[in-house]
Amino acid sequence: MTLASPPIATVGPAVGSESPRGLRATVGAYVALTKPRIIELLLVTTVPVMMLAAHGWPRLVTLAATLAGGTLAAASANTINCVVDRDIDAVMTRTRRRPMARHQIAPAAALRFGIVLGAAATLLLGFAVNWLSAGLADGAIAFYVFVYTLGLKRRTPSNIVIGGAAGCFPVLIGWSAVRGGVGWPAAVLFAVVFLWTPPHFWSLAMRFKDDYAAAGVPMLPAVASPAQVTRQIVAYSWAMVAASLLLLPFGAGWIYAVAAVVLGGAFLVQAHRLHRQVVRGGTPRPMPLFHLSITYLSLLFAALAVSQVV
Repeated sequence: MTLASPPIATVGPAVGSESPRGLRATVGAYVALTKPRIIELLLVTTVPVMMLAAHGWPRLVTLAATLAGGTLAAASANTINCVVDRDIDAVMTRTRRRPMARHQIAPAAALRFGIVLGAAATLLLGFAVNWLSAGLADGAIAFYVFVYTLGLKRRTPSNIVIGGAAGCFPVLIGWSAVRGGVGWPAAVLFAVVFLWTPPHFWSLAMRFKDDYAAAGVPMLPAVASPAQVTRQIVAYSWAMVAASLLLLPFGAGWIYAVAAVVLGGAFLVQAHRLHRQVVRGGTPRPMPLFHLSITYLSLLFAALAVSQVV
């Protein structure tokens, strides 16, 4: 795959003569490259694992530096992903308004922006937290860009299963920021997010499977029958809930335990409901599971955080 593209107009007038409206549009385009909503969800998993590692609130400086560094690292990976995927983003309804798909920013400028963000994340985490956390952040960027975006996304239906591991790195970064190493609780939470990713993303991909087919991306819902997809969703959902309960021996707390059972039960009910819709020949409605998956992860990690201070 090449990063070449048709000539792209630059955003706004020449430097030094840009109007306030043009400047706002430029800044907004660069911010949109980083996919802020995805970053928010990644940060939701970072703070609770830091609190678990610290058995309470971590040092404020460490917390702030880790969140800032994690934000920069995720922004870097997302930006470079937008550069590489600008051709398929322009085809898909869900992504065609992204800055690169709309030719708002030149690819070279966006790529430089992504690299600078990654370098800033490395230096901030390395000097303000520790170099293991910085290395893990770099690993997350490399995995998302080279393994998922360039290596798997356009080649195999297993793209999100393997590539989704990039979104699990924040729990390792958060733990290492406090403890200076990677422990079993972090590994368990890594597994929870890893197993959560396929049901989360495949439910969204079921809604936009025609987009993926048009773009030539072999996302599972675009190349497999709905029944095959929902069976996989159910299997990963059960594995995710089981993994979430493995954290209980590591001081997760009773609030987390209740949340893991209740939220996990609700997730499984919705996953099985989606599967039944398919096997009974009805029209599948995957978006309730997609929205629930976001709620599940947010509340599960919130319960983990609350458990450390109650």
